[in-house]
Amino acid sequence: MRKGDHTRQAILEVAVRMARYSGLSGLTIGSLAAAIDMSKSGVYAHFKSKEALQMACMEYNGEQFIAEVIRPALSKPRGVARLRALLELWMRWYAQPGGCLHLAAISEFDDLPGPLNAKMVADQKDMLDTLKQIVATGVSEGELRGDVDTVQIAQEVFGIMLSYNWMHRILAEPDADKRAWVAFDRLVESQAAREDSQRFQRTS
Repeated sequence: MRKGDHTRQAILEVAVRMARYSGLSGLTIGSLAAAIDMSKSGVYAHFKSKEALQMACMEYNGEQFIAEVIRPALSKPRGVARLRALLELWMRWYAQPGGCLHLAAISEFDDLPGPLNAKMVADQKDMLDTLKQIVATGVSEGELRGDVDTVQIAQEVFGIMLSYNWMHRILAEPDADKRAWVAFDRLVESQAAREDSQRFQRTS
């Protein structure tokens, strides 16, 4: 990695951490420069504008999510085991200090048309597509019923994660993770092929 790329990555790591707490709207080149003890002109040389910095943060955060959640989940066996791994890693991602930048950004930019809004919409659609594909592998592996509505299951799993995030981060419910797993197990069992309906319960 070139020195300039390494510096940019180091800046983005700090910027993403800051944005998780203060939001993308509160992230400026000046506040970031102060946090990393760099001149504003030095930060500006890498991003050119506040909007470019915000977009870079979203892109970098997305790369981290893929590396820490998506790829490890996809390395698991096809079907329900992969779906369960995705949920577990996703919950771990949401529980990190500052929470999920994407969710924070959505609350800021959901009604504001523009590149950031388009980026968030595209990322969320990609996430739903990934869920649908994993559910489809459960069908092809004979673990889930052949008539499963993959779109419906993907949306319900997504809903479990959003509910977990709210209960864990906003309400500080101590059993938020347990209740998320109860919801997931019920969902999977309701859609399981009959002979597999008992073997998908979480054992830990």
